Amino acid sequence: MDEAVYIVGIGACTPVGRTAWSSAAAVRAGIGGFTQHPYMIDTAGEPMRAAIAPWIDIGVTGADRFEALLFPAIDEALETLGERSTDPRRWALALGLPSARPGLAETLTSDLLARIRERYGRALQGVAAFENGHAAGLLGLRAATAKLRSGGLDGCIVAGVDSWIEPETLEWLEQCDQLHGAGPLNNAWGFIPGEGAGALLLVSEGMASSLDLPPLARVLAVGASHEPKRIKTETVCIGEGLTAAFREALAALPPGAQVSDIYCDMNGEPYRADEFGFTALRTKEHFESASDFIAPADTWGDVSAASGPLHLVLACAAAQKHYARGPYAFAWASAEMGERAAAVLACATPAARRA
Repeated sequence: MDEAVYIVGIGACTPVGRTAWSSAAAVRAGIGGFTQHPYMIDTAGEPMRAAIAPWIDIGVTGADRFEALLFPAIDEALETLGERSTDPRRWALALGLPSARPGLAETLTSDLLARIRERYGRALQGVAAFENGHAAGLLGLRAATAKLRSGGLDGCIVAGVDSWIEPETLEWLEQCDQLHGAGPLNNAWGFIPGEGAGALLLVSEGMASSLDLPPLARVLAVGASHEPKRIKTETVCIGEGLTAAFREALAALPPGAQVSDIYCDMNGEPYRADEFGFTALRTKEHFESASDFIAPADTWGDVSAASGPLHLVLACAAAQKHYARGPYAFAWASAEMGERAAAVLACATPAARRA
């Protein structure tokens, strides 16, 4: 029988908080991290709007910026282990990264992985990168969960990191009519570019018991699929790929149970709302209220590859702080290249953790 997989540690670095707990509190309070870019101007002659981590100098770019966002999140998630001793041959890292786009160096992934191995290599068996944009973190979670359940690993860090604020990237978003507020007519249907990183510390049931690590949540399932009718194509998306990912994940719910807390990467773009609308109609019996969701892009901007891990960080924090609506949390993500992913958690409250 497959082992249960638990989240036992969380970490985050976002424009609204330097830790998981401060970021979750800011999202809960609706505190926005939007600001004017210090030097990028749109075609209307106005400063571009973005959600930028204020403690990272705007001159820090490329792999340096990704590292500045990612490493604090990983370190925070690892704090749960404390001085506990583990076998590094049985631990790994699954990292969500953006897919190729203007403004990203071709060597970004290799440069970042080299830095990760230099810093964490003694504690990890290996590192796997998932370059799948918005869905990357949840696809990394899917792979990590499968390894842990089969006994191939004792523990795994699942993380995601992204930053849209490179000048070439911002110019490309405007050219694609995806930048909120850009252009002479002010594009109300674009998104606010953001940046951030999220990290989850996952362990097998046996490792949680042997190290005495109380769970924040149990990963019930992660579903994945592919949507052929994508943005920037001459097709109309009706949520077929997202529906398949939803159904795979939701099948793990106990009979009669419904999801109470939904986190998603909707960012103001109409196709995402349309896609979710079709999907929600097909799967509504699994939700207490499918329209009652949390879209953190309203506060920290669109964080792309960091979305999945950060959304699950929020779900764990909500349960620990007693403002979750119920025990089952759900997160989903849609990537521009067609990847679709969704995850279901059974979250633990502090009282449940002590029991």
